[in-house]
Amino acid sequence: MSDHLIVKKEGSIATLTMNRPKSRNALSIDMREMLFDALVDIETDDSVRCVVIKGEGDHFMAGGDVISFGDVAKKPADERGKLFEKRIHGLHPTIFTMKRMEKPIIASVQGAAAGFGLSLAMACDMVIAADTSFYTLAYIGIATTPDGSGTYSLPRIVGLKKAMEIAMLGDRFDAAEAHRLGLVNFVVPASDLEAETAKLATRLANGPTVAIGRTKKLMHASLVNGMEEQLALEAENFAACARTDDWVEGITAFGEKRKPVFKGK
Repeated sequence: MSDHLIVKKEGSIATLTMNRPKSRNALSIDMREMLFDALVDIETDDSVRCVVIKGEGDHFMAGGDVISFGDVAKKPADERGKLFEKRIHGLHPTIFTMKRMEKPIIASVQGAAAGFGLSLAMACDMVIAADTSFYTLAYIGIATTPDGSGTYSLPRIVGLKKAMEIAMLGDRFDAAEAHRLGLVNFVVPASDLEAETAKLATRLANGPTVAIGRTKKLMHASLVNGMEEQLALEAENFAACARTDDWVEGITAFGEKRKPVFKGK
């Protein structure tokens, strides 16, 4: 296996660094497989309480490895279709794992977040971005449709009409616009991105992990549930949190007028 993804665990934070800086961290087959394997490992690693996804060098990710598509373009149409249907389905386990994981995932974005890079950032729970970063869904430029859950996330974040504009025109927009649209949570000076990412990750990692994970699941469930089902889930999850040591600590700290110290249990 290549070094297209670097996995680093420090304390309760795991950082996944996409490592193809010469190609703006374009998604390779190796990177895709390594990203999935790393996320599955982290999902069951109780020592990890927050995940950061970032790119090596000047960019987050410029999308798929379009240069490598050149050889595929020479194949017959039906063969091209079958190859990419299989390849795109291969991305889905990664997205499902990100959504399912009961731990917060942060995208730390510098430079370009294009194509699958933007889809990946949208699949994360929060995005912190350099003020110099820029975004484009990009797929229309090579006459294809978005993947990596981009068409699921984008209309839910920005609304249907704006999603149509972003997808059909493929225009590039800056960090300020991404923040205005709700695609980015925080915009910071590029020189501060690493430090501010660490600060946000540490805050989440030091939080009540069970409550954060269950909040994440509730938010995703709300997109498909009716009110009655959603409210039943709220009661179920509140009760589950009340059984944790962190809940007892939170209530005790509140009464004692001090900052709680959560253990993630």
